[in-house]
Amino acid sequence: MGIMGFLRNRAGIIIVGAIGFAIVAFLVSDAVQMGGSFMNSSQTEVGEVDGEAIPVLQFNEQVELNSNNFKQQMGQNNLDPQMTSYIIENTWNQAVSKILMDKEISRLGLQVSKNELNDLITGKNPDPQILQNFGDPQTGQLNRVQLNSFLDNIRTQDANSPVSVQWTSFLLNIRENKLAQKYNNLVKNSLYVTSLEAREDYSQRNKLANFKFVNLEYTSIPDNQAKVTEQDYKEFYDENKYRFKNQQETRTFDYIVFDANPTKADSAETKALVAKTAAEFKAATNDSLFVSINSETKMPVSYVQKGQLDAALDSAVFASSNGAFIGPIFSNGQYKMVKVLDIKNSPDSVKASHILLNPAVEGGVDKAKAKADSIAALLANGASFAELATKFGTDATKDKGGDLGTFARGAMIPAFEEAVFNGRTGEVKVVTTQFGVHVIKITGQVGSSRVAKVAMVDKSLASSSKTQQEAYSKATAFLATAKDAEDFEAQAQKSGYAKLIAENVAATQSTIPGLDNPREMVRWAFDADKGDVSGQVFEMGNKFAVAKLVDVFEEGTLPLEQVKKQIEPMVRKKVKARMLLEKAKTARSGASSIEQVAQKLSRPVTPIQNIVFANPVIPGIGQENKLIGAIFGSQPGKLSEAVEGDNGIFLFVVNGFSQPAPLTNVFKQKVQVAQGLIQRAPADAFKVLRDNAEIKDNRVKFF
Repeated sequence: MGIMGFLRNRAGIIIVGAIGFAIVAFLVSDAVQMGGSFMNSSQTEVGEVDGEAIPVLQFNEQVELNSNNFKQQMGQNNLDPQMTSYIIENTWNQAVSKILMDKEISRLGLQVSKNELNDLITGKNPDPQILQNFGDPQTGQLNRVQLNSFLDNIRTQDANSPVSVQWTSFLLNIRENKLAQKYNNLVKNSLYVTSLEAREDYSQRNKLANFKFVNLEYTSIPDNQAKVTEQDYKEFYDENKYRFKNQQETRTFDYIVFDANPTKADSAETKALVAKTAAEFKAATNDSLFVSINSETKMPVSYVQKGQLDAALDSAVFASSNGAFIGPIFSNGQYKMVKVLDIKNSPDSVKASHILLNPAVEGGVDKAKAKADSIAALLANGASFAELATKFGTDATKDKGGDLGTFARGAMIPAFEEAVFNGRTGEVKVVTTQFGVHVIKITGQVGSSRVAKVAMVDKSLASSSKTQQEAYSKATAFLATAKDAEDFEAQAQKSGYAKLIAENVAATQSTIPGLDNPREMVRWAFDADKGDVSGQVFEMGNKFAVAKLVDVFEEGTLPLEQVKKQIEPMVRKKVKARMLLEKAKTARSGASSIEQVAQKLSRPVTPIQNIVFANPVIPGIGQENKLIGAIFGSQPGKLSEAVEGDNGIFLFVVNGFSQPAPLTNVFKQKVQVAQGLIQRAPADAFKVLRDNAEIKDNRVKFF
C-alpha cells in the first residue's frame, strides 16, 4: 500500500463502503439526509431495484473505490479478471442491499437523530469504529484528546476538502451501521420460542430410537432396466415445479478453443532472449534502471524476507552472499534472474513518526528540504516531535503527533522503508519521496531476521506472433465455414475439433472452463438468439474461440423440455422406486415379522441403535429423512409399510425408544433454540426483501 493510504488508515480518516457527497462538516448538521439517490436517474443504468435506478457512473465510482481498497488489503497493484469480477459482484450486492435496506428502514420509520449520532462519536459509549481509530492501544479506551484535536482540525477544513469528504463518509457509515443494528434488533426481538417448541427440540435431539430394517437399494436395478416414459417426466416435473425456478436468466453455449501455446521454436527463442538479458544484467551498473526497462513485473529493488520470493529463488537467494547472481530459473511460466545486492539482519517491524512537508506549499523541494533540516536541528536540541508535527505536518498524522504506529516491510514505499529499517531507534532522518519531504523519527524496532536486497528481472515464456497468427487463422477459417448451428456441428466433427460446453452461464459470470477472461464471449451470448454462431473470433490470451448459443434459460419457472436432462436421474430413481415398492409390498403381504420379509427378499435384517430425529443419518447408507420420520411416528413392535427413501425402499420394526432425562430448565432450552433462530434472522429477513423485490440487472451491458 502507498504511504498516503497507510497514513489515512492510521489516522482513522478512512474510505468506507458508500461515499457520501459534500455535507456541512462538523459532526452532523441538519443537512444530512438519507434515503435519496446519490445521483439523479440516468439514461445509462447498470440496474434498477424496485424502480430506483443505479446509474453506471455512480456504480463505476464505487467499483473503483472497492478495487483500490482490495488492492491495498491484498498488497497487489493489478487485479486479474476473476478478482475484478468478484469486486463488481460485491459492489452490485452492496448497491442492491443499500437500496432495499433504505426502503425498509424508511417504511418502518427507523431513524438515527443528530444527537444520537453525536453520542456515538463523543459520548460515553462511542461507536467501535471511533474506538478503533481514536483509541489508546495500551488501554483500549477512547483517546479523547486525540479525538478532540482531530475534530478541531475538521472545523477548519473546507466542506469539500478530501479530509472533510472522507470524514463525512465515515459518519455516514456509522449512521448506516446503527440503522442496520436497529433493524436487525427489531427482527431478532420479533422471534419467540414457546415452551412446547423448546421441549420438542429437546426431544428431537435426545430421544433415541432402536430399530431394525430391510432395504432394497435403487442401485440394485441397472439403469437400462428402468424405462422412463414421457408421463414419468411430466409427473415428476408437476410435483416438483418449485425446484425449477430460475432466479436469473442463464444461457448455455458450445465453444471450440484454438490454442496458441508456445511452440518449441517459441521456447528456443525465449531462452535465447533470456540468456542475452542475463548477460546484460550481470554487467549492468544501474540495477534499478535495468529492472525498470527489462523486467515484466518491475518489482522495485528492495529488501525481501525469506518466503517472499518463489520457492526455488528464495532458497537460492538466502543461501548466497552479497554480489551473487542467481538464475535464470524457470517457474510458473516465467524465467527469473536475481542479483543479490545485500544480505543482513534487519528488524521485523518498525515504529516511527513523521512530519510531512508539501514542496508545493513550501516553494519547491529544495526549500522543503531546508525546512526539514531546520526541524531536524530543533529535534536534535530537544524539541518535542509531537508538537512540531502538529505545527508543521500537512497530513492526517499531525493530529496524532506524527505517529505512524508499528509496521512491517512492504507497508511503505521503498525510499521511506529503506530509511526506517536501516536506521537506529531514536534516529531522525530527512527523506524525500513522491509524497513530499519527510522528517522521520524511528521510535522503536521489533524483532530481527535475515533480509536480502534483490534486483529481479523476469521474462514470460510467450507465444510468438507467428504462433498466435496460425491459431487465429484456424479459428477464422472455421468460422468462415460455420455460418449456422448445423454448419458448426458438421465442421467441428469434420475437422476433429473438441467441442466444449458452458452450461447455465449467468450474465455476470467471469469464468469458463479452459478460458482466462471470457467476458466478451458471455456478453455476446446474452445478445444472441438460440442457434446463433458468434460472428467473431474471441481472443483470450493464448486462446482463440468460436461459440454457438445452444439454449436460453429465462428467469422464472423453466419448462419441462429445458430441465429434462437435469431431472433424468431423479425420474429414473422414481421409476426404480415404483418397481421396488411393488416387490416390497408383495414380500410384506402375509408376513408377520421383519425376518419373514427379509427371507422373501433375500436381504439381511440390519439392526440400528441410538438414532435421533434431529440427525436422520443411517450408518453406511446416508441421510434418510422420510425413513427416520416414519420411525419416530411408529409404535414399537409393529411391522411398517414400505417406505420410499432417498437411497432405497425400506421396511422396519421399532424395537423401542430411549426417553431422555426430563427437561428441568425449559428457559435455558428456549434460549438455545432462540440463538439459532437469531443467528439466521438478519440473513433470512434480507433474503425475503430481495426475493420480493423487482431487480433489473443490466451489468452485462457494461462489464
